[in-house]
Amino acid sequence: MVVTSSDEAAPAATFKAEYDRATELKAFDETKAGVKGLVDAGISEIPRIFYNSIPEGYIKNSSVVGDAKLLFPVIDLEGLTGDSFQRKEIVDRVREASENWGFFQIVNHGIPDSVLEEMKDGVRRFYEQETEVKKAFYTRDFTKPWVYNTNNLLYSSPSANWRDTFTCRMAPDPPKPEDLPLVCRYFTDLSSKL
Repeated sequence: MVVTSSDEAAPAATFKAEYDRATELKAFDETKAGVKGLVDAGISEIPRIFYNSIPEGYIKNSSVVGDAKLLFPVIDLEGLTGDSFQRKEIVDRVREASENWGFFQIVNHGIPDSVLEEMKDGVRRFYEQETEVKKAFYTRDFTKPWVYNTNNLLYSSPSANWRDTFTCRMAPDPPKPEDLPLVCRYFTDLSSKL
């Protein structure tokens, strides 16, 4: 089920009747199957923990046009190892983009396309594994080098995000190979050589 307009979304008040959010969140989290586990199970309706009420008139009065283009910062790292003035300029652009946007695109980073493609393939391989294999990595312990779960703010946000997430902490100390899913070890070997 995909909600594409406010007309398809039920009023927020409907979600509160006979609904124990904490119990449903805990039950979902304890499956360790994530959102993909729901999809693989063939659910026919999105669980209420994922509902997000849309403010009245938000879509109808939105100023976003269908063909609008989002322009966000693109930072060129060429010259990062050059003179100190050029390095400071690049660092300042990263700081500004981080503070004002929260994300940005990096170009001329020196990572070969083949490594980027292998990284994407490793991500796909991880998520396409059997649920039982992924469960071994499902955790809310963010001190671990590899964390797989359904969004980090599952218990504190007003609605859960429809996504599964994994994070691999590479610094200051890269993880040991045995701490990582087998299907992702090749990429970490590549990235440690960059």
